[in-house]
Amino acid sequence: MREGAQVTQAEAGNRYEVLHTDCPARDVVDHVTSRWGIWVLISLRSNDLRFYELRDSIQGVSEKMLAQTLRALVQDGLVWRKVEPTAPPQVTYGLTEFGQDVGKPLTDLFDRITQRLPPRGTSATERLSATDQVKL
Repeated sequence: MREGAQVTQAEAGNRYEVLHTDCPARDVVDHVTSRWGIWVLISLRSNDLRFYELRDSIQGVSEKMLAQTLRALVQDGLVWRKVEPTAPPQVTYGLTEFGQDVGKPLTDLFDRITQRLPPRGTSATERLSATDQVKL
């Protein structure tokens, strides 16, 4: 590898060197795993949504942060954006094939976590299974 240079896809056998700071794949991973990126991908997993529908589906996200996150995910090719020339313009977002592919393991992770969590209102002590308590 050349000193300080990013390995190209051809040099690395069609693989990126994601631990290198100049790797373009690293930026995509940062966008996907950002505070709001993962929630955008999960929200769009089953439906295309307009901007305000998407904002309403992700509690706590500001319009500014949602717009920045969507801009990055569109630029990365994970999300598509369609503007309908109406007054006011209607903007719809959805997952590209790449976004669906990346979002699938995130959805699986989300589903695993929510299936393993105890019912709401359970105290922290009650959340630990008998085996987990023995490990403490």
